[in-house]
Amino acid sequence: MSVPDYMQCAEDHQTVLVVVQPVGIVPEDQFFKIYKRIASVSQVSIRDSQRLLYIRYRHHYLPENNEWGDFQTHRKVVGLIAITTCNSAKEWPQTAERFHGQKEVYSSTLYDSRLLVFGLQGEIAEQQRTDVAFYPSFEDCSDVEKRVEDFVESIFIVLESKRLDRATDKSGDKIPLLCVPFEKKDFVGLDTDSRHYKKRCQGRMRKHVGDLCLQAGMLQDALVHYHMAVELLRGVNDFLWLGAALEGLCSASVIFHYPGGTAGKTIGRKPSISQAADAGKRHRPGDHGALTANGISADTSTEIGRAKNCLSPEDIIEKYKEAISYYGKYKNAGVIELEACVKAVRVLAIQKRAREASEFLQNAVYINLGQLSEEEKIQRYSILSELYELIGFHRKSAFFKRVAAMQCVAPTIPEPGWRACYKLLLETLPGYSLSLDPKDFSKGTHRGWAAVQMRLLHELVYASRRMGNPGLSVRHLSFLLQTMLDFLSDQEKKEVTQSLENYTSKCPGGMEVITLPDGLKLPPVPFTKLPIVRSVKLLNLPVSLRPHKVKGLLGQNISTASPFIYSPIIMHNRGDERCKKIDFQWVQGDVCEVQLMVYNPMPYELRVENMGLLTSGVEFESLPAALSLPAESGLYPVTLVGVPRTAGNITVNGYHTSVFGVTSDCLLESLPNVKTSGCLVEVIPSLPRLQLSTSLPRSAHTPQSKEELSSSVSVQLFNGETQQLTITLENIGSEDIESLELTSKIVNTKEKVFGEFLSWDLEDAVSHLPLKPGQAVTLTVCIKVKLDFSGQENLLQDLNDDGISVTGLPISSPLRQVLKPRPETKSVGGESGKAEYSHTKVKKSKHYIFPLPFTESGVVFCVISCSMNIVLRRLFFTLYSIMEACCHEGLLSLLSCSLQTLSPAAVHQV
Repeated sequence: MSVPDYMQCAEDHQTVLVVVQPVGIVPEDQFFKIYKRIASVSQVSIRDSQRLLYIRYRHHYLPENNEWGDFQTHRKVVGLIAITTCNSAKEWPQTAERFHGQKEVYSSTLYDSRLLVFGLQGEIAEQQRTDVAFYPSFEDCSDVEKRVEDFVESIFIVLESKRLDRATDKSGDKIPLLCVPFEKKDFVGLDTDSRHYKKRCQGRMRKHVGDLCLQAGMLQDALVHYHMAVELLRGVNDFLWLGAALEGLCSASVIFHYPGGTAGKTIGRKPSISQAADAGKRHRPGDHGALTANGISADTSTEIGRAKNCLSPEDIIEKYKEAISYYGKYKNAGVIELEACVKAVRVLAIQKRAREASEFLQNAVYINLGQLSEEEKIQRYSILSELYELIGFHRKSAFFKRVAAMQCVAPTIPEPGWRACYKLLLETLPGYSLSLDPKDFSKGTHRGWAAVQMRLLHELVYASRRMGNPGLSVRHLSFLLQTMLDFLSDQEKKEVTQSLENYTSKCPGGMEVITLPDGLKLPPVPFTKLPIVRSVKLLNLPVSLRPHKVKGLLGQNISTASPFIYSPIIMHNRGDERCKKIDFQWVQGDVCEVQLMVYNPMPYELRVENMGLLTSGVEFESLPAALSLPAESGLYPVTLVGVPRTAGNITVNGYHTSVFGVTSDCLLESLPNVKTSGCLVEVIPSLPRLQLSTSLPRSAHTPQSKEELSSSVSVQLFNGETQQLTITLENIGSEDIESLELTSKIVNTKEKVFGEFLSWDLEDAVSHLPLKPGQAVTLTVCIKVKLDFSGQENLLQDLNDDGISVTGLPISSPLRQVLKPRPETKSVGGESGKAEYSHTKVKKSKHYIFPLPFTESGVVFCVISCSMNIVLRRLFFTLYSIMEACCHEGLLSLLSCSLQTLSPAAVHQV
């Protein structure tokens, strides 16, 4: 026996094996359709009995395995169901001959057989035969399951008769020696009359009867026979059959402890009546040894007897270990040893003893089964992977599945199975903590071994390329670059990006979801790390384009304040920051800007093509930009622009890029480290744009307020002077200007200036409204200076001369000017902290202009040229006070005097 059955489990020891095979030409789909219906009859309740018969079906079974039927009876083919098609009576003889030939293959072990014929009608089909059933077609065969149940009952009758025949102790009869195929040559010439030989025969027969009892539903009897066989075989050191007896004892105990089965199938076994009796239900003491009407006795075991002979869960594993150690002594029993390991692992999985289960699997790995084909190796590694998964060893499971994948494309295979390899590689991903969804890697914590994950992703890329699917290669390579960027060396980054550019030259990468043939969907991979964005800021429009709310009538302010409600409960969510509405507005049709702070993590220059904004809410035209970021650059500002085409609320959801031939849509919600003050802004309808120009020269000083325009003009006038200002208004936008309002305000400086300067007439300008785009209108503003200085207090300029500060008091109050000395700290004779003032220092000639009170003819100035010491200055201010009094009485209109040559005596005379 060279091919193991990796699906074997302990409860299979109580099943009978039935082979279902096609005879002649049968459509494959039709065959498996009937096969599934036959296999649905997995257990049959025997009539007039409390026992169940379990059936195991196979559509392919090697005849050489059938030769081990005496060693373990569940390996023996006891039933054959042949499926064939026959369209005419002429084909029937040939069909019948083929059926008989098929029976000859398993004739040494066969209990019964059936032939299901489809398509034959007529006289032959009307004949009543036990072993043949005729059906007009594959669709018209409603009683297939019923015929299978009858067939199973006939098998049970034969099985029960053999059990009774073998179990009867016939004194004086010579017990035959049961052998496995490789033992027959070893017993040639042995003394058959020796006590050792007879014990060997008795022990093997006891073990064989135990198998028959287990198949026939006699669990207690099976346990008794297995115990007796173990004692007999241990005494003669018949290790191979001793291992089989121990394994049978383990199987019977597993069936008792785990009636639901250990195979992990979704459909559990139905507990038999005898198993219900074990729990103290439907058990009548008077039934011991009773025979039913057909002469078949029920399983009369009791709870006490079974508990005595049944192994405990811990003992089951110990006996499995002992049995496997005996199997290991025989080279030709490798398949039996491997299957025993698999059965023990399934039991340990039920018992949740993963560590011990891994020891059995480790032993199974090193069992030599001789020359295995590549397909058998793939199957072996795949089953080992499933068993490791069953006990929770996910990484070990992934390792063996990856080995199976590599075996699919071994150099010895003439036609490598790249599709099978790719499918198996995908199944290894969970074991290596790897997901193909990039969202699982955006949380910041990396799970698993990055080096192994990168190797696996490279293998997926290569396998998908050999499959002839370049789009799949691009997707896996993009995923590798995005998720493993932090673990790639500089050289690896260059190699991966070069490979990606080569692949995308043939098949560009996009954001579509790729669906594999088996239904698995690969999500898109946005390049959020090429480049990395750290902040997103929506920019306000330029000052000249910012919209301002209309406050209604001029001079009136509409209060927009809302009532303040205090609450101690703060409902705040950081996730709402991006949805927070910004306090400024954008305008439909105007270019809007969003500033990103980005940097390049690559060791070389990164070229980003076609970078733009992703928005929602209104129709938005994004104007793409191209970037070239230097290698490993720091934060670099990038401004993305676009034009909203409709009004409403617009949300900036993210940005799109094109890097290395891969188009990416990067959403801000998937970037947890991005700082933003809000991405929701209101877009108001299009507004008119008005350009203003005047006839006056531009001012050298611009207002510092952000709310005012940066352009201004200046004019210098004397009091009482009038000048005309021409203002030209041109519509440079796309909307009509329908209304025009003009207001003025006085900006207060240090001094308080009272009076109105500007006057205008809008009738002519308003008559030209509405102003179409491209049209202009002019209006004239009259500037007339008429100031009132009666309340002025600080009009005298500060004479910032050394030690003297002249402060002018209200001119309406004469003779009250005060000289205020300016202190200066000087060091004299080494002493500090003393203030001295200079009274003798003569300054150069200066001109001082002092405004005098108004007259009807305008402003009166007193112009004085002087070069004097402090004494003359005191005299000058006394003179000035006199002149002021004269002006008030209207006696003096202009006084001009020169004191350059005035001596102190002359001053005294004056």
